[in-house]
Amino acid sequence: MHATVASLLLSAATAAFALDTATIVSSALSRDCLDYRVVGVCYWLNCGRSGCSVRTSVKVRHYVPGAVVSSYSNTGENPWLEVRAMSMPNPTAKAGGDGTTNHGNENNLAKFKNADVVGHPAGMVFRQFASTSGYTCEGAGTAFMPYLLSTLDTLAWRYNVPEMAYPEALVPGLREIGTRTGLNLWGNVYPRGGFLHQTDDHKSGAVVAQRAGDIVTRRNQLHVYQPLLANARDGYWPAGALMETDASTGKWQELTPTLSNSCVVFPHSRTRVQARQGDYAWALWRPYSCCRRRGQVFLGSVDFM
Repeated sequence: MHATVASLLLSAATAAFALDTATIVSSALSRDCLDYRVVGVCYWLNCGRSGCSVRTSVKVRHYVPGAVVSSYSNTGENPWLEVRAMSMPNPTAKAGGDGTTNHGNENNLAKFKNADVVGHPAGMVFRQFASTSGYTCEGAGTAFMPYLLSTLDTLAWRYNVPEMAYPEALVPGLREIGTRTGLNLWGNVYPRGGFLHQTDDHKSGAVVAQRAGDIVTRRNQLHVYQPLLANARDGYWPAGALMETDASTGKWQELTPTLSNSCVVFPHSRTRVQARQGDYAWALWRPYSCCRRRGQVFLGSVDFM
């Protein structure tokens, strides 16, 4: 029943021209992206008047849509309409778009993308959907919270300071999305700014989205941002740092220019639709594990093979 409803909602949303909050909320009804699994057992020490006993609870793992990551060429034109006003041009971040020499026969491959990371709006709708599979884990994201707006991160985003001097930005093969030997290299994660050289605009948008996701899933980065992270506690294991090509740290659901009902990592071999105005958006899904508290003291957990 839920799969049918999700399919109908996604089909209707795909036909819409603009990316709005209702479309994003309906996109969260994805079994593929949720990927709900029972992964182990938790042990709790429960003590009462009659003594102490060890109780168990099921340990589950699933993905949560934590944020919408928009990657777009024209400053002030985030494809998610309701949050567009968050990242309008300012005195330090006015223009956008690709590099040009104004010659008709040019072959200038320089691309520039703004990026916004904003809390996914699904909230209660997603929690109700996920709870049909069983016990659910809380994500780190807060709906509509701006975690990174590249228009406020000018020095790092537009000038690559200081990351242009990092080893990851200087040494080929470090922190890259894809590989040269595999003939699927989409781009480099560092420096984590808006400029890159890539002939395929869709790939450019994906690389910049990965860079933005990389920043917000780490603490103490030299960027203007808020970490999109939760703290571990007894019976709760939140997602850690996002790593490119590693689905166990996070995966992406395309929202525009096409709306997908499944998640991938970059690079991938699926059909890529080029956005007319260079604006793309993905939902970033992150893995969380948790178990129900059944005692005062957490004794540990055992994962299944």
